[in-house]
Amino acid sequence: MNISMKKIALGLLSLFLIVGTINAQEGKKALKKGSKMLNKYGTNAIDNADQLDEGLMLIEKAFENEDVKGQAKNYVALGEAYSAVVSGQINAKLLDETYEITQHKLGLKAMDAFVKAHSMAEKKGDKKDAVAGLQAVESHLNNVAIYYFQVNDYANAFDYFNGAVKAYESLKEFGGDSRLDLEADRMDHYFYTAAAGYYGQKGEAVIPVLEYLVENNTDKGLVYEALYNIYSKTDATKAVSYLNKGREMFPDDTGLLFAEINYYLVEGKLEVLIDKLKAAQAKEPDNVTIVTTLGNVFDQLNVQERTAGNFDKADEYFAEAFKYYGEAIAKDPSNFDAVYSQGALYYNKAASYTDRINELANDFSAAGTKKYNDLKAEMDGFFDEAMPFFLKANEMKPDDLNTLIALKEIHARKDQLDVANEYKAKIEALQAGGGQ
Repeated sequence: MNISMKKIALGLLSLFLIVGTINAQEGKKALKKGSKMLNKYGTNAIDNADQLDEGLMLIEKAFENEDVKGQAKNYVALGEAYSAVVSGQINAKLLDETYEITQHKLGLKAMDAFVKAHSMAEKKGDKKDAVAGLQAVESHLNNVAIYYFQVNDYANAFDYFNGAVKAYESLKEFGGDSRLDLEADRMDHYFYTAAAGYYGQKGEAVIPVLEYLVENNTDKGLVYEALYNIYSKTDATKAVSYLNKGREMFPDDTGLLFAEINYYLVEGKLEVLIDKLKAAQAKEPDNVTIVTTLGNVFDQLNVQERTAGNFDKADEYFAEAFKYYGEAIAKDPSNFDAVYSQGALYYNKAASYTDRINELANDFSAAGTKKYNDLKAEMDGFFDEAMPFFLKANEMKPDDLNTLIALKEIHARKDQLDVANEYKAKIEALQAGGGQ
């Protein structure tokens, strides 16, 4: 009985070994067949399109087997097959602009396969094959990145440009040559990687590339602009240091100038902004946004001084704001913001009289009454001055809520209640419909 059980156990063990051997063989066969199909696809992706799906499925199936995954040469084969697919799709795109690159990440997977092969390899031949494969896929990654960059798909462009950076770094680690060995080529590639990451909103993922460029004395102001904007969300001190350094190194760079302007706007340092904006205007005299922003800065300074009771200074700023808004309208008659802002200048100036008038409301002396009437007449005059600008703004944007509110208030103050109620109805209808 005991002897029989031992024989059965040995028989089961033998069966398991046979099954395991068959699975390993099947994995190798699947890898061989799948690689052959994908390499054939790579020679002509358009005519051999039927080879792609089955080839990918066979290779993925092959790497479910532990024996296949345990050999460096199989990762070389995997990388070569994936690289062939990428090469085939690039060539197809060159022949036919309407051809769609579908295997978005295979170039990156090919790179990973070659790196893994090199790390596993014990034979010099396998290491050499991994380096050769990595050199080829480095170029493929760059070509795909260029394609995505040209069609403004910056997020995908960054992934591929950055993949080529990683391929370059691995090649240097492995002692291989790279297309980025020349410093000028490398700096250009890193810059396009950085630009793609910045425009593709990759956030902190692009920081190492940007900082590499800074460390290697980049001549591109965009690098500092990008570092400022990315770090401004997490590290204000570091952000400002990059902004200041960038402005120092590239005083004529418009992007950095506007970044600096936005910084001072956020910080509320309005007086500092005036020289910055005038410098920007000198560089871009036809840029209406700069002129409107200058008007806005003087407008805010006007409000600050008026609130503090410095009315003469406020009036100086008022005149400057009105002038710049007028220049913006002269450059672009359809500029709603400038038209509305001119009306708002007068409206806010009129509204600033409210506290002073209220203080005199209980002074029934002759002098007090006269002063009250004089101030109210001035206030009403400024509301009247605001009216034409708001009416024009309303024509330009009939559904602008702020314009409608201003018109309602002015008509109500003039005791034109029928008109005021018409605007009130429009406001309520707009708000009911979810308008802002």
